[in-house]
Amino acid sequence: MKKVLFATLLALVVLCAIAPFAMAAETPTDAAAASSTNWKAIGAALAVGLSALGSAYAQAHIGAAAAGTLAERPEVGGLLIILEAIPETMIILGFVVALLILILA
Repeated sequence: MKKVLFATLLALVVLCAIAPFAMAAETPTDAAAASSTNWKAIGAALAVGLSALGSAYAQAHIGAAAAGTLAERPEVGGLLIILEAIPETMIILGFVVALLILILA
């Protein structure tokens, strides 16, 4: 568990370090606009990254429970597939929030 947590935090730090360069095509003329652009990129990266981490955590636990349930009651297989797909909407919503941050902020 500690290795997974360390790898996740390391990936988050690297993502935050690289995120400002995602907006490198825009070259604002003053320092305030450049700082705003960097914060927008970091916020968008965090919106997608943290929602993906939360979804992965939820899917791991749902998948483990679904495997045990499927072994005892095979007739609920379709329901378990739906329950496994529900956390994916969290990533989609994180992506929408990231787009709103980049476009409207």
